[in-house]
Amino acid sequence: MGVDMSNNPPTSRAKDFFASPALSLSLAGIFRDGAAAAAAADMEVEEGDEGSGGGREGTVEISSENSGPVRSRSDDEFDGEEEQDDDGGGGDKSKKKKRKKYHRHTAEQIRQMEALFKESPHPDEKQRQQLSKQLGLAPRQVKFWFQNRRTQIKAIQERHENSLLKTEMDKLRDENKSLRETIKNAACPNCGFATSSRDASATTEEQQLRIENARLKSEIEKLRVAVGKYPPGASPTTSSCSAGNDQENRSSLDFYTGIFGLEKSRIMEITNQAMEELKKMASAGEPLWLRSVETGREILNYDEYMKVFSAENSSNGRPKRSIEASRETGVVFLDLPRLLQSFMDVNQWKEMFPCMISKAATVDVISSGEGQNKNGAVQLMFAELQMLTPMVSTREVYFVRHCKQLSADQWAIVDVSVDKVEDNIDASLVKCRKRPSGCIIEDKTNGHCKVTWVEHLECQKTTVHTMYRSIVNSGLAFGARHWVATLQLQCERLVFFMATNVPTKDSSGVTTLAGRKSILKLAQRMTWSFCRALGASSFNTWNKVPSKTGDDIRVASRKNLNDPGEPLGVILCAVSSVWLPVSHHVLFDFLRDEARRNEWDIMSNGGPVESIANLAKGQDRGNAVTIQTMKSKENGMWVLQDSCTNAYESMVAYAPVDISGMQTVMKGCDSSSIAILPSGFSILPDGLESRPLVITSKPEEKSTEGGSLLTIAFQILTSSSPTAKPTMESVESVNTLISCTLRNIKTSLQCDMDE
Repeated sequence: MGVDMSNNPPTSRAKDFFASPALSLSLAGIFRDGAAAAAAADMEVEEGDEGSGGGREGTVEISSENSGPVRSRSDDEFDGEEEQDDDGGGGDKSKKKKRKKYHRHTAEQIRQMEALFKESPHPDEKQRQQLSKQLGLAPRQVKFWFQNRRTQIKAIQERHENSLLKTEMDKLRDENKSLRETIKNAACPNCGFATSSRDASATTEEQQLRIENARLKSEIEKLRVAVGKYPPGASPTTSSCSAGNDQENRSSLDFYTGIFGLEKSRIMEITNQAMEELKKMASAGEPLWLRSVETGREILNYDEYMKVFSAENSSNGRPKRSIEASRETGVVFLDLPRLLQSFMDVNQWKEMFPCMISKAATVDVISSGEGQNKNGAVQLMFAELQMLTPMVSTREVYFVRHCKQLSADQWAIVDVSVDKVEDNIDASLVKCRKRPSGCIIEDKTNGHCKVTWVEHLECQKTTVHTMYRSIVNSGLAFGARHWVATLQLQCERLVFFMATNVPTKDSSGVTTLAGRKSILKLAQRMTWSFCRALGASSFNTWNKVPSKTGDDIRVASRKNLNDPGEPLGVILCAVSSVWLPVSHHVLFDFLRDEARRNEWDIMSNGGPVESIANLAKGQDRGNAVTIQTMKSKENGMWVLQDSCTNAYESMVAYAPVDISGMQTVMKGCDSSSIAILPSGFSILPDGLESRPLVITSKPEEKSTEGGSLLTIAFQILTSSSPTAKPTMESVESVNTLISCTLRNIKTSLQCDMDE
C-alpha cells in the first residue's frame, strides 16, 4: 500500500469531503437532518486468493460505471467435447483444440454484480448462489466474475502505487542532483575543496538540505520496512516494477507474520481487548474517574485502573514514561456515516484536526470492514501530533485503529499501540504509545451524534518549555478535551458550509450561495496551511535568531516549486510565543476585531479597516470568515481573515489577497488557484486555571482564568526564484515585524511587562 505522507494543501480532498447533500440551517440555529443520504462509500478491496495480481491491496476509489463491462470466463464456458473433422483425412485437419467461448454479461447483470461488489468484494457461497439465481448465471460464472473484478482493481492499484513511488523517488533524485551541482559549482575545480569566498550562509543551508534529504529517505525506508513491502536497502523502483517478485505476491498476513511477529488473529485479539477496555473507561464513574474540585475535570484513579484492568499495559521495561488520561463528552453536528468516515479515511482525519495532526498515514489495512461504515475495519496507522508552536516537540505514535458497531445506534473507534509493531521501528520515532483510547459515538436524531472520548497516553518524559509545562503536563494539550473541542468546531464548520438557508446577518457582503462556499473553502485552506507552517513538525527546521526585545523568535524557510496554492519561490516563516497577563477571550476578541486592527497591524499604517464581507461558520460569533479592506493614501488592500474559537483554543489566520482574484471567488469561482500566504495568531489559556487574580489597569480584564499563551507567526515571500536563498535582510525584516506587532499588542492591552 502506498503511504501518503504528503503535506500539500488538501484542495482535491477537501472538494470530495464537501461533496455531500446540502444541510439546512434554520434561523434559530437548529440543524435539521439534511445529510441522511451519505455519499457512495469508498470501495474497499482485500487480498483474495487470486495470485496473478501481485502486490498487496488497500483502499482504492474506483467508479464502477467508468470501469467498463467485465467479461467473465470459467470452466463452464467452453466446450468440453473434442471436435473431429468429418472427412477424417489430411494431417493438417487433425483434432481441433478445445476452444473457450467467451460469455458477455448483459448490462443489467453487470449492474447487479457491481452493486454487490461494492458491499462485499468477497461474497460467500450463499450470496453467490442467490445472485446466480437472480441473474440466470451459473454459480461459477458469478464466482469468476468477482475474482476477475478484484484482479482488475488490484492491477489498477498496483499501477497507482508504482506511480506514486516513482514520483517520490524522482523528487529525491532531482534534489540530490541539485545539491551535487551546488557543491560542484562552489568548490575549487583543482582540489575539490570549498573556495574561501563561498558564502557562509549558503554552506549552512546546503548542510541542512543534505541532512533533510537524508532524513526523508531514512523515514521512507523505515515506513517501507515497517509495512514489509520492501526489504531494507531494496530499490523501490525495481521492487515495484517486478510484479513477479515472490515478496510482492505474498499476502498482507504473511508480512505480519514475517515482520511484526503477529498473526492476524492475535492483532484482532488485541483490538477486541482494547475495545472492551475503552467501553469500560468511557462509561465508568467513581472510583475509576474522580472529579477535581478545583478545575471540575475528571481525573483517572490509576490505582483503581490497575485493579480493574490487567497489568499487561505496563511499560515492560521501557524508559520511564508519564501517563496521561482524560475523558470528555460532547455533541457534534454531523450524521453518523460521515463522522465514521472522517475517522477511517486518513486524509479526512487530517483535515478534521488540522491544528493537532501535522502528519498521518495509513501504513497498512489489516481488515477493510463491511458495509458503508466499515464495521470491523482494522488498520495500522501513523500520526505526528503537534501544538501550534515550535516550542513544544511533536509526538509520533504508531497504533492500530479498529471500528466496530456496538448496537443499532452506537459505534466505537478504538486506537491502541501494539508492542511488536514498535519493536520493528526506529526507537527515536516512538515517543508516545496509545493505551486503549478513542471514542464511543451514539447516533442521535437530526444529524447529531454524542461523542464520549477517552485519551490514554504513555509518553517518554521530556523537558517541556517552562511556558507550556503546565498545559502539557496536565494532559490538556493532547487530551480528550482538545480532541472533542476541535471535532465540534470542524463539524459545525462543515454544517455551515453545506447550509442553504443562511440568515442574511450570517452571510453579509456575499450575494450567492456559490460565492459563500468558495470563500469558506479558501479560508479553510488558508487555516490548514497556517497550522502546517506553525508547529515543530519535521516539515519545518527552526533556527533561533537574536531579538532586540528579548523575545524567543524562530525562523524556518521552505521552497515552493509547483504548488499553485502558495506563492512560488522561497518562503520565510518567523514565529514567536509569549505569555500575556490577559484572558485568552479578551486577547482573541481584540485580534479578530477589524475596528481595532490598526492598533497592531503594521500593514494598515494606522488607517481605518472596514469589513466588506462577514460569513458565519459556527454558532459562536467568533467563528467567522471576513474580508477586510485597508484604505490608505496610496492604494487599498484586501485581507482574508479566518477566526476560530472553541473550549480549548482560539486562532486568527489572515492573508493579503489579490482584489480581482478575490472578487471572482466571491462570485463563486473555484478558489484552488488563488495563491495565499497566511500569517496569524494561536491563543491558548496558560493552563493555570486556579491562579490568583491578575492585576491590570482595566477592571474588566480581571479574571481567575489566568493569562494567555500567544503564538504569533508571519510568512513572507523573500524571492520569487526557487533557487534563491533567504537573506539576512529578510530575516531581519520579519524579526522587526514580530517585535513591533508584539509591542503594539502589549501597548493596546496595557500589559507591558519589564523585560
